[in-house]
Amino acid sequence: DYTTMDFVIGILETVFHKQPAVAYRLMLQVHTQGRAICGTYPHEVAETKIATVRDQATRQGFPLQASMEGD
Repeated sequence: DYTTMDFVIGILETVFHKQPAVAYRLMLQVHTQGRAICGTYPHEVAETKIATVRDQATRQGFPLQASMEGD
């Protein structure tokens, strides 16, 4: 299973409000390293963004995951 690069870029641009060049760079980081830091958010905001990513990925049939670290 894989997630398309276009879908990852779209998530980064819409959910995390990244500019296209930044979204592309982060997508490549996910592609080569398996993960990337998309931002630092308050706990509740991070939870909402994670839920949004997971929901959109599931709807499209992609295995893309999102998680948070820290307190």
